[in-house]
Amino acid sequence: MPNSAWKKYVLAFVITAAIFVTALYISNQISAARVNEIAATQDKISLDIAASETQFALLGERSCESVGESTLSDEMGSLAAKLSYTEGRLGSDNPEVLQQKKYYSLLEVKDFLLSKKMTEKCGWKPVTILYFYSNDGDCPDCANEGYVLTHLRQLYPQVRVYSFDYNLDFSIIDTMRTMYHIKGPLPALVINDAKATYGFQDEDTLINSSPQLKALAKAAAAAAKNATTTPTR
Repeated sequence: MPNSAWKKYVLAFVITAAIFVTALYISNQISAARVNEIAATQDKISLDIAASETQFALLGERSCESVGESTLSDEMGSLAAKLSYTEGRLGSDNPEVLQQKKYYSLLEVKDFLLSKKMTEKCGWKPVTILYFYSNDGDCPDCANEGYVLTHLRQLYPQVRVYSFDYNLDFSIIDTMRTMYHIKGPLPALVINDAKATYGFQDEDTLINSSPQLKALAKAAAAAAKNATTTPTR
């Protein structure tokens, strides 16, 4: 092989290796930044939950008019999206991802219990959906179910979705599975403590299967109709 041709091959290899290493470095930096962002968001949510719990204790028998419904649902929805992204980049078996998912699950349960307390105290009427999924390749419909639930939460602020990785090795998940008798097949949904339902359910099916969701959809449709028929000055 001529010396010039050999040099071209070496140069091409060096350039290709440099591009690969640079891309890998940038990808790792982005993933690390995303993990740090998740941790910061979790810290904020944890603080918000602690503040809400303290606020509830301080209220005692006072009127609930001075307390608005928690906005943690939106923040936790944002955190769930970030966790999903990071899991996709780092892998579902990454130790950091697993640790973050455990912390997120704990925050979800705390918010779920706090919501129950505020419902009893203040008469709130949220629609709570417990969503059990798997990312182990044994639930082809879980991703689509997640999209449906995200859209429902965006449509109706009263809907609070709590998602739990069925296979996560965590005592909180074990307790939730036992309490609601979750056995499969996944996805599994529990709406307002009703009996669990299994398998993929589209938006219309979910709404029609739940009186609470049906009432929300009916109220939203009526409000939209009134908005279009109300004359403007």
